[in-house]
Parts: sequence; C-alpha cells; structure tokens
Amino acid sequence: MKVAYVRVSTAEQNESRQIEALQKHGIEKWYTEKISGKDTNRPKLQELLEFIREGDTVYIHDFSRLARSTKDLLEIVETITTKKKAHLVSNKENLDSSTPTGKLMLTMIAAINEFERQNLLERQREGIEIAKREGKFKGGQVKRIDDDLFSMAYAKYQNREITKMQLAKELKISRPTLDKLLKDKGLR
Repeated sequence: MKVAYVRVSTAEQNESRQIEALQKHGIEKWYTEKISGKDTNRPKLQELLEFIREGDTVYIHDFSRLARSTKDLLEIVETITTKKKAHLVSNKENLDSSTPTGKLMLTMIAAINEFERQNLLERQREGIEIAKREGKFKGGQVKRIDDDLFSMAYAKYQNREITKMQLAKELKISRPTLDKLLKDKGLR
C-alpha cells in the first residue's frame, strides 16, 4: 500500500504544497497533521507507524516532515524500514530506501550521527576531567532531605492533599529526583 505522511508545524501553515508534490505517487492512504515536529509524540505519525505493514511504501515530502533531530529521524526510519519492513521515499532528498543507493545514504546518515554523538561524549568527558582537576566539578550531588519534613509532606501526598508536583516543591527537589527518591524508599 502507498501511504503518505504530511505535516506542518502550525494551524496557520498550509500542507497543500506537500500534498501536491506527493500526489504523483498514487497515494492510497494519507496521514496529515498540524503539529510541531519537536518530538515523535504525534498522533498521526504514531497511527501511520501502527498501520503500515511489510511491503508498504511511506512517502514524505522531505525528512524535516518526519523529524527535526537526526536521532528521531533515524529511529522513525528504523521503525519503518527494519521493524515494519516497509519502504520510505522522500521526494526532496530523492531517496528511496528500497534501492541500494537509498540504503547507503541512510547508513551514512546513521554513521554521521553516531560519530557526532561519540565526539560530544568525548568532549564532555574531557571537560569533566579538567573541571575535576581544577576542583570545580562535584558530580551529581545526593540531595539530603530531613526525614521529618519528608514524612509530613509524604503523608499529605498519600491523603491526596497535594499533588506529586506539589510534594516535590515542598521538598525543594525536581520531579525526577522525587521519583528516584520514592523508588529508593520503595514508595510510589
């Protein structure tokens, strides 16, 4: 089946340019949405990924319609081509994952992303080492919370007097830190 994904970022934008460019492919099913591409949490994209089957072809106008970040793009492409065993065709980049050249280009994009990631981690490690030598880096510090304060605030949370976010504020910690603290204490 020939499936198209069309996305614009805002309600004011018009998707007709993308639709017109994709019509030449004889699309059988369209997924269109007006939502930011900042992450992959998009209803129509998720519907498309659930719907496609082995042998289907997903058409897009260009890669920026699928994702803004290389990481998200590679994850979506992997889902389409590897997990779902479907093909991906991008008009603008003139890339078809069913061809040897298309596969090569996707592999190169993935390799460049991995290279960038490794360089970033190496620079981060070097920066941490320098900061440690200069006595500026302390690492992740464990938050100390008074047991009485925690007990009183947690009791309010248990009695539904405050929300989890309010509990975190009372304890002067972030939500992720609160979640870790509760997990460490065997609480929810």
